[in-house]
Amino acid sequence: MKVAIIHYWLVNLRGGEKVLEALCELYPEADIYTHVYAPENFKDSVISKHSIRQSFISKLPLAKRWYQNYLPLMPLALEQFDLSDYDLVISSESGPAKGVIPAPGKPHICYCHSPMRYAWDMYYDYKKRYGWLKRLLMIPLLHYIRRWDQVSSMSVSHFVANSHFVAGRIKSFYHRESTVIHPPVDFTEFSLSNSESDDYYLMLGQLVPYKKADMAVRAFNSSGKKLKIIGQGEQLEELRQLANDNVEVLGRLPFGEIKDLLAHCKALIFPGVEDFGIVPLEAMACGRPVIAYRKGGRWKQSRRAFLVYFLMSKLSKV
Repeated sequence: MKVAIIHYWLVNLRGGEKVLEALCELYPEADIYTHVYAPENFKDSVISKHSIRQSFISKLPLAKRWYQNYLPLMPLALEQFDLSDYDLVISSESGPAKGVIPAPGKPHICYCHSPMRYAWDMYYDYKKRYGWLKRLLMIPLLHYIRRWDQVSSMSVSHFVANSHFVAGRIKSFYHRESTVIHPPVDFTEFSLSNSESDDYYLMLGQLVPYKKADMAVRAFNSSGKKLKIIGQGEQLEELRQLANDNVEVLGRLPFGEIKDLLAHCKALIFPGVEDFGIVPLEAMACGRPVIAYRKGGRWKQSRRAFLVYFLMSKLSKV
């Protein structure tokens, strides 16, 4: 069986890319199609072992940095991928990915991390962040993107959601039912910490507006407590300028250092509305508490997953 996997962009290794890694392990011969690929960030990933084909977006100026600014061209770019020889198409969606044209009669399964947040439920939050000119341009652009997004959902044979929360979004925006399959979380990479916590809190994730890292920085600026922030994204420099001396914005770190910081923090801070939320589960796998906003796909599932992990760790020692 010939399989094509469509992923919106391959620039950083985050939660969506961990799902893609799992798909690559299930289909080791699959070809990957994406808008932009930064191979230097995937040297140790199973993703790099696959044939990766990029859309014409990758040939545009500074595509690896400005790829999101080319959003208006992405529907057209997706339609240029010739998938007529593939028996199965799997799209990995939270940015434009599912708008490809599969061969007639061939299944197209969409694993949806979320319908595009900036076009749907978080549209007004994103809109408030920009000046008047960018807001003026956003109105017709995202109107067009929403219509295209709904139409492209009709080419999907079956939707898979990463949480019941996202399944609700799919139902609201696409009027489609979906099967919930949670993303992979490798608990074997973490172990319960027996040491006392150090005097700092930790925030870990992509530094984009919906993660609410700026809210966390302002709260810790006010309290004077120590906060360490790990991650990359459009808000990196903004957060560094906003932070007081008690807040460290560390940027990207190696996985070994991340695990060590998770194991010794007082708690993980997680203020945003998350689709699922892998990081809180990783923190709890280290035995550290999570201070999170009680909304989204993660908060009920985190408690359940941690209880299962905790019981398994105890039973293994009996």
